[in-house]
Amino acid sequence: MNKPVLHTVLSPKLLKLYDCTNTVVVIIDVFRATSTIATALYNGAARIIPVDTVEKCIAIGAQTKGITAGERDGKVIPGLQYGNSPAEYPESFIKGKTLVLTTTNGTKLLHMALNAGAAKVITGSFPNLSAVCDFLVKENKNVLLGCSGWKDKFNLEDTLFAGAVINKIKENFTIHCDSSLMAEQMYIQHKDDMLPFIRSLTHWHRLEKFGLEKDLEYCVTPDVANVLPLYKNGDLVVG
Repeated sequence: MNKPVLHTVLSPKLLKLYDCTNTVVVIIDVFRATSTIATALYNGAARIIPVDTVEKCIAIGAQTKGITAGERDGKVIPGLQYGNSPAEYPESFIKGKTLVLTTTNGTKLLHMALNAGAAKVITGSFPNLSAVCDFLVKENKNVLLGCSGWKDKFNLEDTLFAGAVINKIKENFTIHCDSSLMAEQMYIQHKDDMLPFIRSLTHWHRLEKFGLEKDLEYCVTPDVANVLPLYKNGDLVVG
């Protein structure tokens, strides 16, 4: 029996080189959008509406009486209520509420995948690693692991997460993809020293200036918010 095929897309700029039709696309933005999405849904958010512009975020927040949130370059956007930190969304605050979220990289890639005809779109990061892996195996469809990167440039934390997924599920897929091979090798090399290793990453240096070290450590901790964010009719909900 033919196994479905898995590819890793290392930057949003490369998405156009891949076929998204009849494919599950996993949006990966470890620092911090997809970690925040998993955490908010795990803590009981009713839904998350991912939008690609600040203007849409404000407008949809007003329509839905939702919480508006987002960042550009690691900082809360003026005009929005909250930022992109998982720690901002405990159950006591977010349960039952709608979160309207815009971020520098992840929400943009999500809309690109939808526009490219993806069959299903989910979001993934270390806090929901197992939920993502279980879903991909169960779906038995072709998979694109979509790394959001940083302003279309490659980043390592998203690639490490892609490698973690591949390491767990590769027996179920045909993988002839050098970016997937590299991602898994990087993950194997660093899975036992993840916290020291992430301190060397570009994005760590970018975000530590804002006092976000604890955030970033949380974002590489497996299964602390193990739900599956699934895109349905404009919303990310628990799948």
